Amino acid sequence: MSIRSDVNLLGRTLGTVLKEQEGEAFFDLVERTRSLVRDVRAGGDDAELNAMLRGLSGQDAGNLARAFTWYFQLVNLAEEYERVRVLRSVTGVRPQSLEQALTELKAQGLSAADVEALIERVDLGLTFTAHPTEMRRRTIRNHLVEVARAIPDLSDEGALDRVTAHVEAMWTTPELRRLKPTVLDEVKGGLNYITSIARALPELQRDLRRAFKQVYGVDSEAEVPVRFSSWMGGDRDGNPFVTPEATREALEVHRERARELLLDAIRQAFADLSQEEGGHEGYRDELRSLHNAVRDGQPVELRARLEALHEQLHADGQHRSADTLLTPLLVITRVFGQHLVSLDVREHSAQTGAAVATLLREAGVEADYLALPEHAKQEVLARELRSRRPLWPAGEALPEELETAIGPIREVQRATRQVGKAAFGRYIVSMSESVSDVLEPLMLAREVGFAILPVPLFETLDDLENAPHVVWELLSLPEYRAVLGEGVQEIMLGYSDSNKDAGFLAANWALHEAQRKISDVCRRAGVRWRFFHGRGTSIGRGGGPASRAILGQPAGTIDAGLRITEQGEALADKYSHPILARRNLEQALYGLLLAAARRDDDLKVAWTDAMTRAAKASAAAYRDLVDHPDFIPFFEQVTPIHEIARLNIASRPVRRPGAPSLSNLRAIPWVMSWTQNRANLPGWYGLREGLTEIGVDLAQEMYASWPFFRTVLDNAQMSLAKSDPLIFDEYLGLTGEHPLADQLRAAYQETVALVSAVVGAELLGNEPRLKESISLRNPYIDPIHRIQVELLRRARATDGGLDEFERPLLLSIQGIAAGVRNTG
Repeated sequence: MSIRSDVNLLGRTLGTVLKEQEGEAFFDLVERTRSLVRDVRAGGDDAELNAMLRGLSGQDAGNLARAFTWYFQLVNLAEEYERVRVLRSVTGVRPQSLEQALTELKAQGLSAADVEALIERVDLGLTFTAHPTEMRRRTIRNHLVEVARAIPDLSDEGALDRVTAHVEAMWTTPELRRLKPTVLDEVKGGLNYITSIARALPELQRDLRRAFKQVYGVDSEAEVPVRFSSWMGGDRDGNPFVTPEATREALEVHRERARELLLDAIRQAFADLSQEEGGHEGYRDELRSLHNAVRDGQPVELRARLEALHEQLHADGQHRSADTLLTPLLVITRVFGQHLVSLDVREHSAQTGAAVATLLREAGVEADYLALPEHAKQEVLARELRSRRPLWPAGEALPEELETAIGPIREVQRATRQVGKAAFGRYIVSMSESVSDVLEPLMLAREVGFAILPVPLFETLDDLENAPHVVWELLSLPEYRAVLGEGVQEIMLGYSDSNKDAGFLAANWALHEAQRKISDVCRRAGVRWRFFHGRGTSIGRGGGPASRAILGQPAGTIDAGLRITEQGEALADKYSHPILARRNLEQALYGLLLAAARRDDDLKVAWTDAMTRAAKASAAAYRDLVDHPDFIPFFEQVTPIHEIARLNIASRPVRRPGAPSLSNLRAIPWVMSWTQNRANLPGWYGLREGLTEIGVDLAQEMYASWPFFRTVLDNAQMSLAKSDPLIFDEYLGLTGEHPLADQLRAAYQETVALVSAVVGAELLGNEPRLKESISLRNPYIDPIHRIQVELLRRARATDGGLDEFERPLLLSIQGIAAGVRNTG
């Protein structure tokens, strides 16, 4: 079987269900629509297609969108299995594998001991965040899982019958959630992929040991440097539903899932390690003891006892049993333990500041903390941090605003007492602008007697530019250095707000420079550091292949490793199958090891000067667009932003608190709006002016020799290739004639021409599989776009129209997200 035969079989299965459930007339409507859309994309007239769409009832329009959406859901499964099939068939050294990483490091002059030290120094931290673009109900996802399991056996009649049954059930199951998902729903959904990852990690561990043996000819005890954390249940920034109770529930789910994972792994090891000595099952006795302790929720030194068991097996000459049969349990214990993932707490700096102000006022320390200038705030906080005494009387109830802020810290403290310190990760301070923003959470944590390490999150363009100064001031404070001790200072860099502030190119350069300068600050301060990148799945929010993004990091800036957020479709796309999980993890580790080994080098002044000029020109062009007095009305007309706001896709509101504006619109709905109409504006606008400032000849040199610049342009190629002027024109028709429409059309065409000239090929010329995938999807996604435009036109024509057409509109949004992918 091939992907084409899989897609054809799945498509025919869907067709069979449509005929049976909706009748021949509806099936003919689907086929006629597909044919007309194909003709239009080939250059034909669209009058017949438009007339047909205008004549559809709301119900037919919704069902038509559903039909093409289900095609994409099935195609996505086929593509995932094709990736699995290809990976299984690869022989020899896989590109971007751990063996290739060690081969390249050896070629650079690193010894086996050097590489072991490098692996010991760094880690790859993957942080799961809620899926704001994952609109499918859990019931639907379960049906799709069953279809995916049957794809390898589609040639078998029984397997095809099972697939047809699940497709039939899905067609008559409502796809859209009736209620907005709760925080606990998001926690449970996001953690579903841990099972596949847990199956992949032992294989990855063996890959690493084999790579040392193959490349260096030595055995190695190096451990795969990967760890997992989560924001789901701890991310309070702008989400009123992440209460202390929600945090407690999330941590309870973590403990329960960890217990299930460990018990399964212990039972497997127990079954495998059947050796006896003198009639005594020594290995099994120990595993039985560990099993009972984990089952009963007792504190147990799980890792130490398993490592001792591993050593005993070796001492008894049972080498293969130790390294093959016990290793899966050892790896799962080391990575997931009894905590599963480390929960971060994230809060907006304004909220932590307000809570500290309340605490200081009620304690009689400072009447109006928020009115103080920054230097005075720092003096108050430093003085208080020198004291270990809490300010609130022990046992006395906290006022609501303080309980809301301190409660989550109390919950993670309780969890660390139950399953170990790894239950809690870090405290992320969103919109960090000053040193006091970073110190304030320490005051809150002191009230419950819990040690935290705050992580400043620099998000806006101004904050990124000011970040090195803030970090230097922070690390210069003795009171803060006493808290940090020998720990690693994490610094989080946000892609979303900087992109929304300044556009694609300027934001990327601001992130590059902030990372480079903050690294210098930490190095001078004698502090180890780790960057935490808040990436989305879309190019406008730092998306793109992880290995490419990591290799594009500035040289000399990866010290203790790297953390990256994993969200949206990325979780399903990367971790739905153990083989896919293994491949994505090895690619990310490949990038991390090579990037971390790269020595700090002096970039050519001509390159950095050119990028500085380009970023300035690009940002100016972007701001001219979004600051245009007609831009917000234009944006609201040519995108379905208002309709997206009504989708029950996440527990978090689409805006931060305050009057509606571009500044408080969250980046995910902002980006998702522009992917729905295929303009993809956040992923390329302003690049034309930047490349013009650099000049084609110099840009070609930079693209050939500078990993950062190559990553930026390769990501821009992906964003431009997924844009579609033909479809965007349909959405522009919702506004009538508009000067901004012509401006965007011209900018797109000229940007494509410039990027192609610099890379020396048409868009995605070096990524033929991705290019083919986009081309194959267009004939099936085009109908959903056109249905959406027609529905938007109807809904906006009358008062209450959105209520009348809400369901088919939301179905169209879901379908486009499934077809385009990388939407958030």
